[in-house]
Amino acid sequence: MCELLGVSSDREIELNHLLRTFYGHSAEHPNGWGLAFFDDGNISIEREPIKASDSFYLRSRLTGELKSSRMMAHIRRATIGEICYENTHPFSSKDITGRTWVLMHNGTIFEAQDLARYQCSQKGTTDSERILLYLTDKINDLYRDNKDTTEEARIRVVDELVHKLSQHNKLNLLIFDGDNFYVHKNEEGTLHRYDHNGIAILSTHPLTREGWEEVPKNRLFVYKDGRQIYAGKTHDNTYIHNEENMKALYLGYSGL
Repeated sequence: MCELLGVSSDREIELNHLLRTFYGHSAEHPNGWGLAFFDDGNISIEREPIKASDSFYLRSRLTGELKSSRMMAHIRRATIGEICYENTHPFSSKDITGRTWVLMHNGTIFEAQDLARYQCSQKGTTDSERILLYLTDKINDLYRDNKDTTEEARIRVVDELVHKLSQHNKLNLLIFDGDNFYVHKNEEGTLHRYDHNGIAILSTHPLTREGWEEVPKNRLFVYKDGRQIYAGKTHDNTYIHNEENMKALYLGYSGL
């Protein structure tokens, strides 16, 4: 299981303590780390396919003050896809309007024929990257067919996607479109939130002692500037871990 961290705030906040605590979990998630900041319309993504605690670069970054109103971070424990830069989260993709979408995933895709066609065009080999490419195509279809670039239309596309792809799959996601954070999980106990005074923090595990609650499962939530602006309709696609399914998936990818 990977770990996710996202911040949406109505003001810049100091992030060093959160990030040190989060990356402190890297012993159990040694296959890569990623960090993304979104400020003044600019997106900065930093990542390495090594354990966070072994990264000289990351240690250097965390010694200086890190402040932002919007941030994403990831540590990877690989299930599908080799350990390399191309498979390290977060992933980014531009739609036809020039909007950049950034995605992080904690989960596994067992069944999704709609994603198979991206195996030849993606940069890496993860199912997570294929989710983002599929989402980008759906957004592009919306723009081409309806000329609809509104916030409501984008939210609708993401909501439809999580309803569809969560069937028979583990789909814990954090997505950012330059304005909004999209949050979804469909497994119990795998995503929590701190939502107070214009600051929303989403994390696989609570990172401070107080103020956290579990994110409700099987429902898309959208945050903007630290406040929830949307809660989607609940679906029934709860994921329950099945060791036999995981073994079958590993065998399929190994060719045994």
